[in-house]
Amino acid sequence: MNSLITIKNVGVSYAMQPHVLRDCNLSIEGPTITGIIGPNGAGKSTLLKAILGLIPSSGEIRIDGETTRKALSRIAYVEQKSHIDFTFPITIRECVALGRTVKKAPLQRLTKEDWAKVDEAIEEVGLSELATRQIGALSGGQFQRVLLARCMVQEADYIFLDEPFVGIDMLSEKVIMTIIRKWKEEGKTILMVNHDLSKVKEYFDHVVLVKHGIVASGKTEEVFISKYLDHVYG
Repeated sequence: MNSLITIKNVGVSYAMQPHVLRDCNLSIEGPTITGIIGPNGAGKSTLLKAILGLIPSSGEIRIDGETTRKALSRIAYVEQKSHIDFTFPITIRECVALGRTVKKAPLQRLTKEDWAKVDEAIEEVGLSELATRQIGALSGGQFQRVLLARCMVQEADYIFLDEPFVGIDMLSEKVIMTIIRKWKEEGKTILMVNHDLSKVKEYFDHVVLVKHGIVASGKTEEVFISKYLDHVYG
């Protein structure tokens, strides 16, 4: 089944920083792997957070015709690693299991089936031998794989990733992209903030070029061209 994200006239402003984003209009039809691309400070992460409803915004945002709030149970989100507390005393297995708790009532215990899905996800990201290790003892790439496994067990239709490849090793990046491509094959829609321009053509079906608004969006081969890149990065 095709999925659809639409945003109309969306803007984000802060008291000390007006017009971080203005007049954003976008339609993303999935399944797809869509990259949100632009220079530092252009509003890439802000756009992602606005779609998720994590920050106040003007305009209209719909996911399959519903507000983001109503669609939250179908969304998984991995924020930038720099915003996550690595010192929290939790193991890989416990961290991944948090992805199952979002489908549970408060204080409801996980079932054997839930834990089986947790262990399967940890195996898929190649960390089974480290399942009982504290997250604070992991490398950046290993921890990013843990966060992907947590997304996996949520069984969401939409996955939002904010700079998942920052500070990770090439093996972890390869594992992550294999998982992301599998998600697309399963019919999921993935939105990813990305900074590495060298991988755009290889990784993304569609791109959204951002510079305090949406400069262009569409198929990668039609949008990731000098006409638009010069405007965004020039």
